[in-house]
Amino acid sequence: MYVPSFYQEDRRDILLETIRSKSFGTLITQGANGIDVTHLPFAVEGDALVGHVARANPQWERMTPGSEAVATFVIDDAYIHPGWYPSKIEHGRAVPTWNYIAVEARGTLEWLHGGDALRPVLDRLTADQEASRNDPWGINDAPDAYIEGMLKAIVGFRLTLTDLSGAWKLDQKKKDADRLAAADGVAVERPHSSLPEKMRAV
Repeated sequence: MYVPSFYQEDRRDILLETIRSKSFGTLITQGANGIDVTHLPFAVEGDALVGHVARANPQWERMTPGSEAVATFVIDDAYIHPGWYPSKIEHGRAVPTWNYIAVEARGTLEWLHGGDALRPVLDRLTADQEASRNDPWGINDAPDAYIEGMLKAIVGFRLTLTDLSGAWKLDQKKKDADRLAAADGVAVERPHSSLPEKMRAV
């Protein structure tokens, strides 16, 4: 992932917490037939990301053994209208751009088969998503025979991380007045976006 130095975020704890906050990302692998891509939820487990794909998904069979895999996460993004910048009124030198927060995780990927390997992955994924609920669902809430059948339909994975990088593109190169005005613009058009707060904080 290309990241200019002024947008780089390389603090590992921040990057892992950001992945936890989003969870949903894209798994990219290389095989003899080219590149395979799957969009799915991930969970952070120590220095690895875990998840699963459908057994019917050929990605797990086509990946070249030992090759590097990549997981990407777009945490939040927004179009930046140049008219939001006060400097546009002053001199007109303003163009549209796009602000975003993204994380890229690279590493070695191991495919996991069978209930003993898969159950911990499913427990982790489920626990992460159900943690804030008053009545969290757990795998043990479903009949054992049903879960066993579901386990046969998936293949788990563990992506052991070798590199983490983040891009926090938040108008850092702009004057404060332009950056803050753009944050206000995003807040109006995207009221649930996390970007305005982060743009104001840089």
